[in-house]
Amino acid sequence: MYSKKIVFWSACAGMLLFGICMITLGSIVTDLRTRLGLDEIAAGTLFSILPTGILTGSLLFGPIADRKGYRMLLAVSAVILAAGFFGIAFTGSELMLKFFILLVGLGGGAINGATNALVADISETGKGANISLLGVFYGVGALGMPLILGLMRNSLSSETIIAAVGVLTLLIALFFLVIKFPPPKQSKGIPFRETVKLAGNGSLLLIAFFLFFQSGFEGIINNWTTTYITTRLGTEQSTALFALTFFVAGLVAMRLLTGSLFRGFSSLRLLIITFSLIIAGLIILKLGNSYNFSVAGLILLGAGLAGGFPIMLGIAGGLFAELSGTAFSIIFFIALIGNTIINFLMGLVAQHFGVTHLLTFAFAETLIMIILSAVILNKTRHIK
Repeated sequence: MYSKKIVFWSACAGMLLFGICMITLGSIVTDLRTRLGLDEIAAGTLFSILPTGILTGSLLFGPIADRKGYRMLLAVSAVILAAGFFGIAFTGSELMLKFFILLVGLGGGAINGATNALVADISETGKGANISLLGVFYGVGALGMPLILGLMRNSLSSETIIAAVGVLTLLIALFFLVIKFPPPKQSKGIPFRETVKLAGNGSLLLIAFFLFFQSGFEGIINNWTTTYITTRLGTEQSTALFALTFFVAGLVAMRLLTGSLFRGFSSLRLLIITFSLIIAGLIILKLGNSYNFSVAGLILLGAGLAGGFPIMLGIAGGLFAELSGTAFSIIFFIALIGNTIINFLMGLVAQHFGVTHLLTFAFAETLIMIILSAVILNKTRHIK
């Protein structure tokens, strides 16, 4: 027997690590450039390596979780992540730095997918609400790491702080090893035919492509909002970056509400709230002509985008309970591909038509997501 509370908190610890790993490279890239003498091209290359590792980890974790369970998967992934953190902290080689960043992506991607699938597995009811609570810890890690680096910059080097995160990661790996997890669901192996059938399942693909656009939406807001605000309002980049933290804060607050106050809401009701907040946020960003309006719009936008992954993963967890790990692998892989493709397309739009079309792009994505969500709810009969 295992304790659902302990397992849930272990998943939250893993998600905290994923939040840290997603934000760390961007937070210390200036220090890495100084330490290793990297030029702009070399520094930019580093940002393409992390998603490659995350994609690989996202694709691999599912079949392993279904076949072997979560215990060793999470523990080994955390050790890989710790090795990446230690390497980034201490390496003096550009080539080895790339390898260690790949390890961070690999371990982080596997942990992200596995913790979401794990919470879906242990939740008999309220899968989406519990996944929302899990997502709060991603926000804590993503917001906390830059804050710690900023506050400790005068007393500790970034290398020391990253190494300390490596130690924390090893302690969490040890925690994974000593607690009990749910048994594997497919201990005799997963028939190849079942995997192929799952990959072609219409409901699974609809959910995956909804999150394809959701992930891309989050990506363009994270990557292009600062440029949009500085271009449109003429604010300094540091001020625009500070505004972006309100986007993350809105996302975290809404996921906390979804996991508590809105726990009993149906998928339909949550999606109505989700799209209402997204549209309101985009309208305020479009019509507002001041920094404070931009902040308000980003808070609403973050709150709106908070629902996509938990709602859809909750539905998927209920539909594909016997192969949840493999199902989540397929979903996360397609979602992350979406992040890459949509950010690339947004780059083309910004280059040829200007970054002010960010919101036009975002409105188009919102419309596509509304249509997909209606089809998903109708097909899976989750309208309540």
